[in-house]
Amino acid sequence: MGMGDQIRVLKPVLHLLIPLCIHWIAEEMTVSVLVDVTAGALCPGEKSCPEAIYLTGLQQTVVGIFKMIVLPILGQLADEYGRKTLLLITTSTSIVPFAVLALDESKTAVYIYLILRTISYIISQGSIFCISVAYTSDVVEINKRAGAFGCITGLFSASHVVGNLLARFLPQNYIFEVSIGLLVLSVLYMKIFLVETINRTQAPCQQIPYLSFVLDAIKKRWVSMKGNLSIVKSSVTLRKMSYISFFYELGMSGISGVLLYYLKSVFGFNKNQFSELLMMVGIGSIFSQILVLPLISPFLREKGVLCIGIIGAIFYAVLYGLAWASWVPYLSASFGVIYCLVKPSTYAVISKVVTSTNQGKAQGFIAGVQSLASLLSPLIVSPLTSLFISSKAPFDCKGFSFLFVSLFMFISLGHAWRLNPDSEDKSEHEARQQLDESIEAPLLS
Repeated sequence: MGMGDQIRVLKPVLHLLIPLCIHWIAEEMTVSVLVDVTAGALCPGEKSCPEAIYLTGLQQTVVGIFKMIVLPILGQLADEYGRKTLLLITTSTSIVPFAVLALDESKTAVYIYLILRTISYIISQGSIFCISVAYTSDVVEINKRAGAFGCITGLFSASHVVGNLLARFLPQNYIFEVSIGLLVLSVLYMKIFLVETINRTQAPCQQIPYLSFVLDAIKKRWVSMKGNLSIVKSSVTLRKMSYISFFYELGMSGISGVLLYYLKSVFGFNKNQFSELLMMVGIGSIFSQILVLPLISPFLREKGVLCIGIIGAIFYAVLYGLAWASWVPYLSASFGVIYCLVKPSTYAVISKVVTSTNQGKAQGFIAGVQSLASLLSPLIVSPLTSLFISSKAPFDCKGFSFLFVSLFMFISLGHAWRLNPDSEDKSEHEARQQLDESIEAPLLS
């Protein structure tokens, strides 16, 4: 797919990509600063901050618990009530938490921020991407979706680069204010320019008792959940993708949750070095997702790209685990050029095996599986990381937790190697068509 073809493919989602890029820039520019702000408030004057690591792990666990329930619901609501409505809700949840830190960076403010940010993550983390993928599936032809998803994730990486550039050169006192302004701008742009792709059917208004309304909504939700599960159970490919996504996310989520605190404790990294490291990953991701992925996807297919991405993630984890000098994390980060291919290839596989009416449900279900993994990973990685960077470590290997989670990625690679979506899709097509007509029950009416 040439550059001109890519532009034509992305034209229908232009007014989706612009506000998403603004939103991602606003969120990313706070990442490197939050480590210093959190550690400075919770552990002032100390080199390492176990409390920050444990609270971050607790936050991931709580978010994972609720996301397992919330993400499939949001995916279904996006199918029933529109992508635009759900995107407006999910993208606006980051504004208030950052406003707290913009006003105050004390210990109390950090605790309030963590509570509000946890709620924000429950609603927005993962859901923005899966609803955006569903929106893209509505307007892009099926044989061009892999390239479109690659461009979207490439723009995601580009936004991260811009966000980290702003974090690198802006004074810390202005970062949260600028971030809030960009978040508000992204919501306003989406409200004004984004076109809805779902034609919602209006149900007649009826006056019914409140208790009956609640019970009826719960009953319909239960029927719909069984229907969503039936979509996955009827598809060999979706079942395998559930295993792949679970074990991959179990490893990567654990790493991302503690990585910056690990680097700060072991190598003394600060805001500027975090920004440089994250920019390095982002620039490489732009190159591989926007330029390389559309070229290799027709030859390697989704399975080949997925396996290569997971192999890159394994090297990424192992190098962090064995890091013996301050330059090794930069070498490890360079594998972001490869592992960033996992997400677009995952979206492409899933979008091929379900119809347009079930895109939100399928993407939401897989996102829910990933949430389960992100729930479990901090229970393993946070205690291991805190133990091995402390003086009580049983042996000298500060990055042992990264080596341990790389085993989960090996399991994910084994499942990906056995994936055969093209042959499996043909045998599942008729079953999916029957399910689409028989299992759907609206969440609310």
